[in-house]
Amino acid sequence: MRDFFVNVTRYPRYLIALGLGVADSVFAPLLARTSNPVTAIALVGAVVSGGISLALVLHAMVTPVPGA
Repeated sequence: MRDFFVNVTRYPRYLIALGLGVADSVFAPLLARTSNPVTAIALVGAVVSGGISLALVLHAMVTPVPGA
């Protein structure tokens, strides 16, 4: 039973490593393109609009429909 709990305690470390690996593989090419100011502005705009879209979608999912 002790081996089971030792294995279970390893999963958060694997999850963190996976998340950092995905983030590195996504953000490394994007950060390489920031040397051009036009591309950097476009990337900032894309991140901001993505965040706004995500916030609006989550707000719509959580807020109940009035009169329903």
